[in-house]
Amino acid sequence: MTTDLRDRVNAICTPLPGAELTHPFDNQHDAWKVGGKMFTCIGAKMSGVSVKTPDIESARMMIEGGAAERAPYFHRSWVHLPPQTDEELLRGAIHRSYSIVRSGLTKKLQASLGPFEAGRAA
Repeated sequence: MTTDLRDRVNAICTPLPGAELTHPFDNQHDAWKVGGKMFTCIGAKMSGVSVKTPDIESARMMIEGGAAERAPYFHRSWVHLPPQTDEELLRGAIHRSYSIVRSGLTKKLQASLGPFEAGRAA
């Protein structure tokens, strides 16, 4: 796993409202969560980052298009992006995953996190 990818992912996730870095499995796995629910994960064995997509069909399209591969150990709506993923695609995929997970939280919890606009997060 390249430190560079962890640094890139951390730089994207850190400013997201309510995002927190956790290590639920061990210190070699970084899991970014919002409201206690994971939206991004970097593991120890595979280089790359896993993110949630809106649905299985979206994940399948990304995989068939060559932008991602199936994320092992995750639901089929998750994909695994390689370390060389373009910065814009990486940022967009993480922001989309964050938005999906955030939208599943209670309205009260969402309101307590503060505003989020995908194009505006640092």
